Amino acid sequence: MRRYAVLFALISAAFGQDARDFLNQGVAAFKNAHYREAVELFQQAVTRDPNSVNAHLYLGTAYMSMWNPGAASPENAANARSAETEFRRVLELDANNTVALASMASLAYNSASGLKGEEKIRKLDDALDWYKRLAAIDPTNKVAAYSMGVIAWAKWYPALMTARASVGMKPQDPGPLPEPVRGELKARYSSMIDEGIANLDRALVLDPHYDDAMAYVNLLIRERADLRDTKEEYAADVAVADQWVQKNLDTKKAKAVAGMAPPPPPPPPPAAKGGGGGGSPTPTRIRVDGNVQEANLIKKVDPVYPPLAVQARISGQVRFVVTIGKDGSLLNVQLVSGHPLLVAAARDAVKEYVYKPTLLNGSPVEVITQVDINFSLEN
Repeated sequence: MRRYAVLFALISAAFGQDARDFLNQGVAAFKNAHYREAVELFQQAVTRDPNSVNAHLYLGTAYMSMWNPGAASPENAANARSAETEFRRVLELDANNTVALASMASLAYNSASGLKGEEKIRKLDDALDWYKRLAAIDPTNKVAAYSMGVIAWAKWYPALMTARASVGMKPQDPGPLPEPVRGELKARYSSMIDEGIANLDRALVLDPHYDDAMAYVNLLIRERADLRDTKEEYAADVAVADQWVQKNLDTKKAKAVAGMAPPPPPPPPPAAKGGGGGGSPTPTRIRVDGNVQEANLIKKVDPVYPPLAVQARISGQVRFVVTIGKDGSLLNVQLVSGHPLLVAAARDAVKEYVYKPTLLNGSPVEVITQVDINFSLEN
């Protein structure tokens, strides 16, 4: 009996080591942006160790890295579904895994960007539920608090614009709204707006220099003014919103003077311990510095500054990591950082970029590089 127990232990050890080998090779491929290869390796790791949280996390993250929000291809939709499946499996194994919760929230929120009407609201509600779970587990997570405030604005703003249009008011016309529209909106959205502002306030307590949160506090307070009963109350809210605009500008200026860089993207799940390798001796994809690759740009499209961002005095940089195909066209565009009001316009512009093909030893290769889009109110 003991002999069988020893044999079982040896087999289990070998089985586990095999899974770790595939995991480590997948990590190497993932770090080199070889996501398809990484997926295959992580799938091997998951097959050999179905209860490995790291393997499921990395597999989900690799799928999500290949997903392009808004793209309508069946393959793109399959990548999103596969990513969700893996993150849900992680949460079955570890219900408090903050990486999986944040990833599920991000999937839902970014999926909403390509939807309209009630379908978009449902997806935003999904994202809100995930961020609430994340905030409950990690009350110090400023991104969760900030994102809940952004979702409140994303649900409220279209309703406000529709209401204004229904009574013949342009976006720039001063409020408040007339009755009965004002009362109907107040009953439906007042508590949502207040909760959104409270979440943004919490994000600012966690990070007093969180300029994106300041921008959304400004928006929610400025637009809440349309629900006030008198012009005096309306003007008071607008004055508070203007103060947040100034705080936002002062904070950005202070960061620029101090040379503070924008926060890096969230890191991938922790790598498994041990060695490992991956990749091929003849690379088909290389990394090139963004400034260097810009010299190969043959078609550049300038972004359209979103009118709402101009109104809210929002400026700044949107940063992407892009994959350039062997023919110079873009294969993938991944957001790194940037204000949500600026991201869509920046992404639309970058998608039109075309580069000269990059050659390595005489053969075309794919390129991973960084693209920065700057929005300046001075220009």
